[in-house]
Amino acid sequence: MCITGSESPVVVVLSGSMEPGFKRGDILFLHMSKDPIRAGEIVVFNVDVHERGDTGEVDVLTKGDNNYGDDRLLYAHGQLWLQRHHIMGRAVGFLPYVGWVTIIMTEKPIIKYILIGALGLLVITSKE
Repeated sequence: MCITGSESPVVVVLSGSMEPGFKRGDILFLHMSKDPIRAGEIVVFNVDVHERGDTGEVDVLTKGDNNYGDDRLLYAHGQLWLQRHHIMGRAVGFLPYVGWVTIIMTEKPIIKYILIGALGLLVITSKE
């Protein structure tokens, strides 16, 4: 976090909204700098609302490449725009398909329990 400036420097793409650039299961590496956010940049955002005063910040509206409309349905209730503090980071690299492990364990919890059980059994039965 200290090096990347992002509160979450590694994230998994969970939906198909970023296709064709990034597919479901890809891992994105994020970096956040003080540079202004520009149209066309790939950003990952936090979905919550924070009150703000009149600070002169630029409002951001996101849209997944594979979506017909903007991402306002993903924002918090009543939120129409994102501000800089909602942006977790800009995508600076990725690993394809590696995030599927996370998706499978989230969508099929039985696999997670089997894996944890197998690892526990391995620890108990291993010889030093």
